[in-house]
Amino acid sequence: MADWLMLSLVAMVLWGIVGLLQKVTTNRISADAVLIWDRLGYVAILPLLAINTHLGNLGPKDVFIGTLDGITNSLGALFLYMSLESGAKASIAVPLTALYPLLTVLLAVVLLGERVKPLHWVGIIVAIAAGILMSFETPASANERATDSAGH
Repeated sequence: MADWLMLSLVAMVLWGIVGLLQKVTTNRISADAVLIWDRLGYVAILPLLAINTHLGNLGPKDVFIGTLDGITNSLGALFLYMSLESGAKASIAVPLTALYPLLTVLLAVVLLGERVKPLHWVGIIVAIAAGILMSFETPASANERATDSAGH
């Protein structure tokens, strides 16, 4: 198995677990508190990353882009946590937000001049349709609403 595939599968498993943890934590504490603890988790692995990373080679533009990446990542996570805290189901909100690569594709086409093959456009359209279908919910019964509001 190719290294990139194994690493991608590990990321998928970890992010799958994260989706569950995001809902569990937002049922217990506020979205902003979850984001703080989430980012402290990032800080905890910094020593492991710092061992082999050469930050001295970075110019101001590199630092700006990296920082902008961190800000947009953090704000995206905060809005997801707020969605979950406000009652979204993890089984819907997490996969819906995981469609973010669609925006990346469109931005790469417009800003970077990348080309997308016709078959890939079909996949993009199917993914958009899936996101739309996932966002529809049937009205919850009184029992489901009571269970959801109790934090279960």
